Amino acid sequence: MQESKKIKLVLDDGTEYTGKSFGYCGSVSGEVVFNTAMTGYPESLTDPSYYGQILISTYPLIGNYGVPQNKIVNGLPEVFESDKIQVKGFVISDYSFEYSHWNAKKSLAEWLKENKVPGIYGIDTRALTKKLREKGTMLGKIIFEDNDIDFVDPNISNLVEKVSVKEKEIYGNGKKKIVLVDLGVKNNIIRCLLKRDTTVIKVPWNYDFTKEDYDGLVISNGPGNPTFCKPTIKNIKEATGNDKPIFGICMGNQLLSLANGGEIYKLKYGHRSHNQPVRQIGTNRCFITSQNHGYAVDDKNLEEGWEPYFINLNDGTSEGIKHKTKPFFSTQFHPEASSGPTDTEFLFDEFLGMIEKE
Repeated sequence: MQESKKIKLVLDDGTEYTGKSFGYCGSVSGEVVFNTAMTGYPESLTDPSYYGQILISTYPLIGNYGVPQNKIVNGLPEVFESDKIQVKGFVISDYSFEYSHWNAKKSLAEWLKENKVPGIYGIDTRALTKKLREKGTMLGKIIFEDNDIDFVDPNISNLVEKVSVKEKEIYGNGKKKIVLVDLGVKNNIIRCLLKRDTTVIKVPWNYDFTKEDYDGLVISNGPGNPTFCKPTIKNIKEATGNDKPIFGICMGNQLLSLANGGEIYKLKYGHRSHNQPVRQIGTNRCFITSQNHGYAVDDKNLEEGWEPYFINLNDGTSEGIKHKTKPFFSTQFHPEASSGPTDTEFLFDEFLGMIEKE
């Protein structure tokens, strides 16, 4: 076991948690959030929706299966959800210095150091998570070797602009052309589209995609406050003027809602886990879903023609909307579900089925 250096997590109410370092030797600041997933830390750490955040994993042991090799398939990493670790810092209870997995290429500690992301273990993450559930999401900072820094609130700036692609990119050569608005897209959304015989045209968050020739529109997930994305909202509203199918995911759901009368509010501590139960409204069909978002939709004032689609069975929050007559729908959860569960991947089939009907 390597020698661990002094490091601590400080919350904006003054609470301090002292632990040991296993990642990059540096201090960082951000919004402190927690994830309750048992597995999937390579996917979570590379999810752009976590940009600007210090992530707590509630699972007691992390690092035991290492980090997989970065194999590129169809122009995308085979496992990772973006090209780098997106979180500002990683907080865990216990770190496994010995990893074992047939696909492991390196340790989690090595990977964090390569990406200049500090990691801290030896923290009572259950007590920390309980505090966040009671008080709500808080600002925090990881201080390494007494190198103190200021608290920084990532939500006061447009985080989407920082993670979105800068120029148009094209993946695949399938029959149907899909414009994908990149707000911080997870790679598995692209993978799910490619395996359904599509050509994916990924465009920047503020790109005027309404002038593109496409068969369907996908609006991706992304970090931070969706109200900063006014150019995207304007383009989405224009896109609803025709009958080309639209599928919004996570932030895509929020932007589709904002474009059509919905409102946005910040959740107390967000939904970030692999086990959120949702029900399809009007049916008894329930699904276990993967989620990662700090904001939610108030769908009470949606424009005429729109209706709720899914509801969260834990807290009753909106989990999606749909149009009554046109092929437009969105989900607050992640149907691409990397690293799981895959209960709702069928929604990609429904989206492509809408395109086939056009």
